[in-house]
Amino acid sequence: MRHQVFGSKLSGSTEARKSLANNLASAIFAHGAIKTTLKKAKFVRPYVEKMVTAAKKNLLSNNRILASHLTKDAFAKLISEIAPAFSDRSGGYTRITKLGKRQGDAAPMAKIELLKYEKKIEKKKTSGKKLQKTKDKIVKTKTATKKIKKVKK
Repeated sequence: MRHQVFGSKLSGSTEARKSLANNLASAIFAHGAIKTTLKKAKFVRPYVEKMVTAAKKNLLSNNRILASHLTKDAFAKLISEIAPAFSDRSGGYTRITKLGKRQGDAAPMAKIELLKYEKKIEKKKTSGKKLQKTKDKIVKTKTATKKIKKVKK
């Protein structure tokens, strides 16, 4: 009997579960969304939410713990983009969407994704030269070349 035992075992050992949670969280932070089974999405959701909350506090001890669990790219994106963007939100950073059943074994699939967030970018003042954002890159207006075709206003 599993009285007062919480959490899902996911047919593996403790080390396998921890590794799975770390890898899924890294993929979510690196790509913004992943497609996985519904059980795994529900398993990793609280793990991801706690990581974002810890990253929002921006303490050295929290950052070291996060760095030990995530890949370098995922950790850098979490600290520099995701955590500052969710600074005014008090929870609920992820969304799980059911996708139907997988073709091979009819396992219920789901998409777990981070909610949309605005990237907080500090704008630096330039020396009198106005910048225009293009679809490909940012180019100074005085030195623009003919290669750039689409310019957003």
